[in-house]
Amino acid sequence: MEDTPSAQELKEEGLRLFQEGLYIEAVAKFTQAREMFAAQGDEINAAEMVNNLGVTYRVQGKWDEAIAALDEARTAFAHLGDRNREAQALGNLGGLYATRGERARATECLRQAANIFAELGDAQRQGETLLALGVQIWKMGDRTAGLAAYEAGLHTLQKPTASQKTVRGLLGLRTRLLGKG
Repeated sequence: MEDTPSAQELKEEGLRLFQEGLYIEAVAKFTQAREMFAAQGDEINAAEMVNNLGVTYRVQGKWDEAIAALDEARTAFAHLGDRNREAQALGNLGGLYATRGERARATECLRQAANIFAELGDAQRQGETLLALGVQIWKMGDRTAGLAAYEAGLHTLQKPTASQKTVRGLLGLRTRLLGKG
């Protein structure tokens, strides 16, 4: 009888621990899962574990480890041709840089992620990324471009929240009142 958990079971346990806020334990499970996936030649799942490690390090405030892991994951996904996960890793990097106040780096990562999501036809993720991009551009002092990116994100979302629908409606009203529509 096999008592050793599979890589998939380790991954799922890591995700559960992360959701419960047990980050040190989650890191251990993600690390074990990564090693097992790599030993099995499953490069995509191994890279996904690196991405999970990066997100976990970010939540812990371990910035250098988070940046290294997320950049490693992004590079691996790009090498493996997984554009969706590459964009997700870029989005994670953008969020990390935004948290640190590194707006230029955040903006570049988010712009790249939004472009990839657009190429893939993933309007929801593209919209969410454009919203984040708009906030960063706004905070950099370019109010016009920031609002334009944010508004583009609102209009791209397939499943906007109630508050996003309200803001979208207000922006539409503004456009009509100013005679731009």
